[in-house]
Order: sequence, then structure tokens, then C-alpha cells
Amino acid sequence: MSTPTLLTYYKETVTKALQAKHNYANVHQIPRLEKIVVTTCMGKHPDRKQAVEDAVAEIAKITGQKPAMTYARKSVANFKLREGEVLGARVTLRSTQMWEFLDRFINITAPNIRDFRGLPTKSFDGRGNYAIGIPDQSIFPEIELDQIKRNIGFDIIFVTTANTDEEGRDLLAELGIPFRKPTKKTEENA
Repeated sequence: MSTPTLLTYYKETVTKALQAKHNYANVHQIPRLEKIVVTTCMGKHPDRKQAVEDAVAEIAKITGQKPAMTYARKSVANFKLREGEVLGARVTLRSTQMWEFLDRFINITAPNIRDFRGLPTKSFDGRGNYAIGIPDQSIFPEIELDQIKRNIGFDIIFVTTANTDEEGRDLLAELGIPFRKPTKKTEENA
């Protein structure tokens, strides 16, 4: 099995750039991408069971890995939801699959987003992890447009070992994630 191109790029280029920018004393302080989590929830659909089956099939096509089911933790009468009922699906990607998914996301999927001007930079959690919501699955090249039964939204979470949002943002930007460039108005408001 060959080493993913993006992993080689991380080891040879990104680590040196991050070490130069943040002056890390030890190579183990350099942030790295730990995992990517792709998750979806079908709680609002009236035919929830069929919707979850469709979501599982779509996530499996997109990630190349069988998703795990997520279940309701408690009953909510207003949503007609019972405790233990299947609610969504989730996949955790690590190592080779993670790097290959990230490469496809950066180079193929993200540019397919309608009116794409870059990904927002405000979706960091304070610990260097980044999350983005994808409104529908049609931007992924693995999905055949004529086979779509319903729109399924996804959340993609990039989990890093960075300690701060700045370090996490620098890591993901060096890897090639196309973040939105700040405009003059947002700089003045900040």
C-alpha cells in the first residue's frame, strides 16, 4: 500500500512551515490531523427509518467505510422520538482513509460547492478542531445525481492535536483547505 500524497506533503512541507511559524521546541509539539468525523442526523424526517438507511448508503459511498448508527439518548414527544431509536449515522476516518478523504475534499469536493468563495474560518471550537456543515450530498463526486432520493446534510469535523484555533487554522491552511479570505469590512468590524 502506498503512502497518501497529502501525508507525504504534510511530513515534508507542512511540518517545517509550522515549526518555522510557531517556533516549536520539539517536533512532537507540531499539530497534526488526528481524525475526520463525518456525521448526519435524520431526526426531522417523518420516515426516519428509511431516511437513515439512505444516509448510511450515501456516507458509505462518500467515505468508503461502513458508518455506525447513532441512537436517541432520550425520548422527545414533540419530535415523536423514542429513546434508543436510530437517529443518524457517523463515520470516523483515520490514517490512510483520512488522508485520501481530505485530499478528495480539498481538490474535488469543496470547489463543487455552489458560489464557493472559501470555507468560513469561524467554525473552530477553541481547541484547534474545525467543523463544517455540508447542506447536501450532491457536491461529492461519488454520488450519482440521478440516484439521489432525498437531500442529506452532513457535518465534517477535522480533529487536530493543536492547542489553539490559530495553530489548527494554520495546520489546515497549510494542508490546503481553502479558507475564505477576510474582507475589508470583516477586518474593520473585528
